Amino acid sequence: MDNYFSFLSPFYDKILTLYDQYEKYVPIASFFTGFSWDSITLTRIDRIFDNITLLTYILLLGGFISLTNLVEKQVVKKPFLVKYKEWYPIIIQFFLGGLFSAYLIFYFQSADLTKNWLFIGLLLGLLVANEFLSDRLTNIYLQMLLYFLACFSFFIFFMPVVTGFLNVWMFLLGGFISLAVVIGTLYMLYHFHAVKSLEEFWRVTVLVGVLFGVLNLFYFMNWIPPIPLSLKFGGMYHQVKKVEEGYALQHETPEWYQFFKDSDDEFFYAPGDTVFCFTSVFAPTTIKTKIYHRWEKYLADKENWETTDRISYPISGGRDGGYRSYTYKRYIKPGEWRIRVETENEQVLGQIYFDVIEVEEREKELVTIVK
Repeated sequence: MDNYFSFLSPFYDKILTLYDQYEKYVPIASFFTGFSWDSITLTRIDRIFDNITLLTYILLLGGFISLTNLVEKQVVKKPFLVKYKEWYPIIIQFFLGGLFSAYLIFYFQSADLTKNWLFIGLLLGLLVANEFLSDRLTNIYLQMLLYFLACFSFFIFFMPVVTGFLNVWMFLLGGFISLAVVIGTLYMLYHFHAVKSLEEFWRVTVLVGVLFGVLNLFYFMNWIPPIPLSLKFGGMYHQVKKVEEGYALQHETPEWYQFFKDSDDEFFYAPGDTVFCFTSVFAPTTIKTKIYHRWEKYLADKENWETTDRISYPISGGRDGGYRSYTYKRYIKPGEWRIRVETENEQVLGQIYFDVIEVEEREKELVTIVK
């Protein structure tokens, strides 16, 4: 085998020399290149190719973590595998970067940053930190914690995509599968004496278990985005009607400088008006669930939001632009309002803020857009 690969040695030496020369630029270039590539190539969270790619990354990541420890502890002594061992942390770094950048894109699409900023910040921090961790990726504690996060972030959205069920049991199942994969990998390393002792095995296991508990706490505090759902569009309107092309939405004619106005965030409410909230929520093809519009009015004297209505409607997945529907109120008090777009267990997909201004009659004509 060594003779077969001997012709690669000159190329390997040149690559190693170039890497040493430009090593300080590698993390920055790797970060922007990888994130840009994922932004372009990742399309839908239920796309088979994307999920197979991420699953392959997870399997290869586990394989190279195992290989790194087996070589370091001299369990594997094949010269070809030993010779290139300094590249294994870089390969681990590559797979972690690919996974965390993909997760950041998918989770950001699904997040309401007022509720989910902590988990999104964790993913962003790991993505950035990963570019500078290659020297530490031989540490089994760090390896297993990062591997668990990579598995967990994948399986909690992959299981609903596969089964078509979006509920707490699918979340827990995804977490337990991740736990089984990581503890199984760790046990294999212990069995082949790549983990120093039973004490080290249990220390790593407890650390992973603590992380598992923290992430479950995040979920029940609604700090993890309700992936694989995502809010594609939302706005307030004076009228919503189903038409052949989709939905006709009517809002007040914008001023000449309001180039991007496509809804009434200032809602001038005249007697007889109805206030419509229209949203498009993306869901994978297999999923059928309920979405809720929670109508809330801000009470200035109490400095909090009061729920006036929580209205549900069923959605089915598949459409790229999201499942379109609306709720409405015929009588509404003036003041500051918001609508929280939620799942059945109150995970927030997004929030729509608007001010209701009471007028005797509407001064502006309505313009129609179709969604």
